[in-house]
Amino acid sequence: MIRDSSRNPTREGVAEAYEKIAAILPPTPLMPVDIGGVQCWAKAEVLQPVGAFKIRGAWHRLSALSEEERARGVVAVSSGNHAQGVAWAARRLGIPATIVMPRNAPQVKLDATRALGAEVVLYERPGEDRDEVAARLIEESGATLVHAFADAWVIEGQGSAGIEAEKQLGRTPSRFIACCGGGGLAAGLALACPTSAIHPVEPEGWDMVGQSLAAGEIVRVAADPPKTICDALQPDATKDINLAVLLGRAEPGVAVTDDEVREAQRFAFRNLRLVVEPGGAAALAAALSGKVPVNADTVIMLTGGNTDMQSFAQTLASG
Repeated sequence: MIRDSSRNPTREGVAEAYEKIAAILPPTPLMPVDIGGVQCWAKAEVLQPVGAFKIRGAWHRLSALSEEERARGVVAVSSGNHAQGVAWAARRLGIPATIVMPRNAPQVKLDATRALGAEVVLYERPGEDRDEVAARLIEESGATLVHAFADAWVIEGQGSAGIEAEKQLGRTPSRFIACCGGGGLAAGLALACPTSAIHPVEPEGWDMVGQSLAAGEIVRVAADPPKTICDALQPDATKDINLAVLLGRAEPGVAVTDDEVREAQRFAFRNLRLVVEPGGAAALAAALSGKVPVNADTVIMLTGGNTDMQSFAQTLASG
């Protein structure tokens, strides 16, 4: 029997995802960090087995597939972190996985996805519609699409980080500052911790969740968007399922610059001894720049650490 892929994410689903993920993965550290004389907390999702929080949503989604769906395999679209999460979960569950990735994705992400056993299909970014590429593959194989953010199970899985942080902190966080691409993590955290403020943080010119929250409807990226070093945070637009959770719930979106992101990467390396990729440092950039306030109960999500040595070394040297 094919399960309903159009259902809405729920708080109960987040709790189920937390239990499933806690059974196979240790919690990632909740690390004290001083910002402007205030001690707050950083959730080090960079230390997940695939180097990013995306493993959460991938595991919850793939482990919920029926035997019939598992046999037909899965297709995902990703610049790298979701790709690795899906590939990791698929290998563990014995599910064939095909990942549609941009040809200009960081080589470290392409290599890691292939190393996990997934088939990688490349597309041109910009130039090709990645969703059309995925749709053709699904039509040919009957595989299940595992969307990077517009999927109820994926949203719930990402939200498990919120429950985990709350248990580690021993109280409900006052706010989460979350790196944001399509809004899967932000929506999951909103469901996980209904009384916590949720601050989505995106790269300048790619703040499609922030603009959509302000407009009350989905806003697509401009025809000539600026370049950003945050390769993990570049969806063309959020989706209805994410916006439905975040409207009236999330704080106004925040946009950060490449320079602010680089400074956050250097800060995390210097003060937390962590390697954080650009997209994974966006939330920290918002806190360090004062664009989002922090207090003793603030949790900053460090969402990914998959960056190549050369670019990371250049970032450290430039500071």
